[in-house]
Amino acid sequence: MDKYEIISKLEKIAPLETQESWDCSGWIVETKQVEINRVMLALTVTDDVIKNAVQKGCDLIISHHPLFFVPIEYKDIDIYASHTPLDKAKNGTTETLIKALGYTKFETVNDFVRIVRTKINIEELKQKLKLISPKLRMVNNKNVKQVNSIAFCAGSGSEFINSTDADVFVTGDLKYHTAVEANKVLFDIGHFESEILILEVIRDIIGIDVEMSNEKTPFI
Repeated sequence: MDKYEIISKLEKIAPLETQESWDCSGWIVETKQVEINRVMLALTVTDDVIKNAVQKGCDLIISHHPLFFVPIEYKDIDIYASHTPLDKAKNGTTETLIKALGYTKFETVNDFVRIVRTKINIEELKQKLKLISPKLRMVNNKNVKQVNSIAFCAGSGSEFINSTDADVFVTGDLKYHTAVEANKVLFDIGHFESEILILEVIRDIIGIDVEMSNEKTPFI
């Protein structure tokens, strides 16, 4: 398989030029080898992921999170990351999360945030989210019982909490002071849990058999 043909399929959906200025998407490691035997998909490239890829005979890793520093021992295997381009894309991380919850209609607020307009009881929503993230955290300072809109941002989306008129904001990596000051219902479903679903989407986009990484959330 030609590694550039594989990546071109992904870039048609998540163009590299759409990445944020601070992002480091694209080829993290680009070896001279063009023909590859097997691809591994990962959320984050770690020592364990590299070892797993080698054991599985993979010579290309496609990850969501980029590496801003590449250890020397990683430089013998091709690594490509699609971070903010995949967050922004149609059927990207946030839209994949929404669809996994059974919602098919949503509005685009900005490149990262989507809103679902639906009347739902907070307890019912909590149970839906628990199917994806059993250890989710909820903030409900005003003891809201029923809502009409839910905003979603996969990954770390705290900066967008007040960018919408939604009654609820679902994301990962909420901080203490953000929770204390929240005037709407917040759900922290975990960074890992909110984004890991995208690996299956990447597999479908590139259209080949792949190995999935053996990653798990670091929180227990």
